[in-house]
Amino acid sequence: MREFLEYFYSAGLLIQLNYFIFQYQDKEEVVLWMNTVGPYHNRQETYKYFSLPFCVGSKKSISHYHETLGEALQGVELEFSGLDIKFKDDVMQTTYCEIDLDKGRRDAFVYAIKNHYWYQMYIDDLPIWGIVGEADENGEDYYLWTYKKLEIGYNGNRIVDVNLTSEGKVKLVPNTKIQMSYSVKWKKSDVKFEDRFDKYLDPSFFQHRIHWFSIFNSFMMVIFLVGLVSMILMRTLRKDYARYSKEEEMDDMDRDLGDEYGWKQVHGDVFRPSSHPLIFSSLIGSGCQIFAVSLIVIVVAMIEDLYTERGSMLSTAIFVYAATSPVNGYFGGSLYARQGGRRWIKQMFIGAFLIPAMVCGTAFFINFIAIYYHASRAIPFGTMVAVCCICFFVILPLNLVGTILGRNLSGQPNFPCRVNAVPRPIPEKKWFMEPAVIVCLGGILPFGSIFIEMYFIFTSFWAYKIYYVYGFMMLVLVILCIVTVCVTIVCTYFLLNAEDYRWQWTSFLSAASTAIYVYMYSFYYYFFKTKMYGLFQTSFYFGYMAVFSTALGIMCGAIGYMGTSAFVRKIYTNVKID
Repeated sequence: MREFLEYFYSAGLLIQLNYFIFQYQDKEEVVLWMNTVGPYHNRQETYKYFSLPFCVGSKKSISHYHETLGEALQGVELEFSGLDIKFKDDVMQTTYCEIDLDKGRRDAFVYAIKNHYWYQMYIDDLPIWGIVGEADENGEDYYLWTYKKLEIGYNGNRIVDVNLTSEGKVKLVPNTKIQMSYSVKWKKSDVKFEDRFDKYLDPSFFQHRIHWFSIFNSFMMVIFLVGLVSMILMRTLRKDYARYSKEEEMDDMDRDLGDEYGWKQVHGDVFRPSSHPLIFSSLIGSGCQIFAVSLIVIVVAMIEDLYTERGSMLSTAIFVYAATSPVNGYFGGSLYARQGGRRWIKQMFIGAFLIPAMVCGTAFFINFIAIYYHASRAIPFGTMVAVCCICFFVILPLNLVGTILGRNLSGQPNFPCRVNAVPRPIPEKKWFMEPAVIVCLGGILPFGSIFIEMYFIFTSFWAYKIYYVYGFMMLVLVILCIVTVCVTIVCTYFLLNAEDYRWQWTSFLSAASTAIYVYMYSFYYYFFKTKMYGLFQTSFYFGYMAVFSTALGIMCGAIGYMGTSAFVRKIYTNVKID
């Protein structure tokens, strides 16, 4: 129960207690937490701080510490440093422990220095980074930093700034003793508590000029595509309105029924159920849920500054995903009912567990590699049980509620055209009008509208940058939706004009193919923009990039299908061919 309460707290759903949590009295205990250590270029390959033969301070007793679900999933394992730090109480350079450097310990430190190991610590939830050591120019001698010089800024009774200076370079010589020391200097600061994370942000990296330039280019693409779709609608509907108003003044024998061409010819098959309706409706429901989660999380991040809390972004995403399960059930269940599906319970289970199974399957696979490496990213068994409980006791029941509502409120097949009993044969057409070609080309423009923002998002996750420009992310999401809908409408229009009525899967896959281009871009980013290496980091990167790309593809596919469905219903309702 405590774990769930802390999880909800980190998601920002309980009363904000930060005002009280981060206040100190003079001489009150301030805890220095040691988090992880790992290669600088492999941000996700992290290990417990004391997996290296560092020593612990003499202090043993500490105050209560809570760990949230997001922290556990991200491999945050805070261990007490043993250093005695009190609020506003300066500490001169003091030796807190001694390392007996035998050959094994020296080899461990040498390996860490060769691979540029950094470590991370926390004071009052403010992160601190330091380097383990360094080698000389020839790479023959290795040195360990032994002196942690902490300078802590305070404003009133709150900590607002922490700086670490590593000093005391000592050569690593086997069978010697190395003394580890620290000092604490308290300094009054004018930084407001609400602004204390600003120093970790990098405005020079997230250049607003580049963002606005990419937004402008994407906006011009939106204008062009919206204009193209509007022209198609106006051209086709205006001609049909004129034709049918003229036919009302004619006798039946005078009507030129041979005028029907292209998309009008398939009016008896265009609303035929898609192939594999169970899988299709589950994908649409999952895509609608992912879109709802993305929208809500971005809005919450814009309001709450989630980057200031460890694991809060992941915890919030998990909670919002669970809470929006009725969206999945409603859209998936109603679509499956409209397409005449009878195995609605099976559809509900597939829709509910499609995304969780994909994410958990990838995470558990990578977890085996993390366990082999003894990395801190290995997910504890208790956390796995908590995630499974959320799936079975929260997501599934809410999905059931959404499915029942969807089937009863919008599950009737109220199509504007009657569906023929016998499917119409699909005529031969030019190669570039084939669904496979349309699917491959459909994702280019949506990817083009987001690929610049993809670089910033990738860098914030795979490198040491904090993403905080969620306003731009919201604009990019809106542009992506508009571009995706317009592209799929145009693709579907040309497909129907070729008298091919297989538009459901084509509209979904042509939008979902954006994921292919995003995943291809991830290969470019890995090899040309990073210096990652090793089995663990590589599997972690490409595994989770596959999950991210697939989820993005499902979301784009659902958006494209929903927009195209409204377009198809609109044109066939207005021309009234039946």
